[in-house]
Amino acid sequence: MRAELSRNYVSQLELDEKSPTLQVLMRVCAAMNVRASKLIARIESPR
Repeated sequence: MRAELSRNYVSQLELDEKSPTLQVLMRVCAAMNVRASKLIARIESPR
């Protein structure tokens, strides 16, 4: 993975078994070419 995270760790994030640190969040966003602020805004916006 471009964020240099193990598949096991990513799976734990997806299953909400772990919470990412700010550093991990930034690495994932960089790998996905998404600004962290955009990702957070999308999570916080009402549906």
